[in-house]
Amino acid sequence: MKKYQNLSLLLLLSFLIFSCASKEKIVYYDNAGNDISNSVQKVNTRIQPDDLLMIIVSALDPNLALPFNLTSTTAVTRGNEAGVGQQSQQLYLVDGNGNIEFPVIGQINVLNRTKEEVIKELKSKISVYINNPIINVRIMNFKVTVQGEVNKPGVHTITSERLTVAEALSLSGDLTIYGNRKNILIMREENGKRIAKRIDITKVDFINSPFYYLKQNDIVYVEPNQTKVNSSAVGPNVSIIISIASLLITIATLIVRK
Repeated sequence: MKKYQNLSLLLLLSFLIFSCASKEKIVYYDNAGNDISNSVQKVNTRIQPDDLLMIIVSALDPNLALPFNLTSTTAVTRGNEAGVGQQSQQLYLVDGNGNIEFPVIGQINVLNRTKEEVIKELKSKISVYINNPIINVRIMNFKVTVQGEVNKPGVHTITSERLTVAEALSLSGDLTIYGNRKNILIMREENGKRIAKRIDITKVDFINSPFYYLKQNDIVYVEPNQTKVNSSAVGPNVSIIISIASLLITIATLIVRK
């Protein structure tokens, strides 16, 4: 009887050892307060090919600004008996060389430029025709992709151009219990090159990384942790594992009976 008790205790201890998880592996910002920079990074989103830009020119006399704005289009909703449409502003599509065709002025290159830089150039050119023009520029298709061990993977298009890694993960329903919080991969295209960075969100110092703020078309990938990898490996071999476990139990029973 005592041998049975010892065997049961050994099995229980083994289960507890392998099932215990370290707090540091799942808690976010574990060292908060120690490594946070006092300065906040400035977000400078740069325009890329295939971006959709909304550019609106305003002036004290609205009629003077009309030639510098794309015409609005009216879309009628299906099933709308009244035939009332919704106005939508036409957008500028940045071509593969980073150019847009602007009314009156002609072709302008906006590749890798910030909104502030584009506004400055447009204001300089339009001021020849209008005194003190007001120009607004906005990227309308700012999006990031989140994949891997999150609850809602997918492509997220946002109205703002300021998106952090934490916000992107929240939009994706946060990480699953199987997500590796210490090795999140971020991939982006910058200056014609693909670059990648891995960050650890269990330590708050990732906030100071240049990858903390995501950029247009970034990809965030949450890889599975070892628990998920092990469970995936076990899946196709369940019958073998059960057979081995049965054999071990039989052997242990024979040993205890002696």
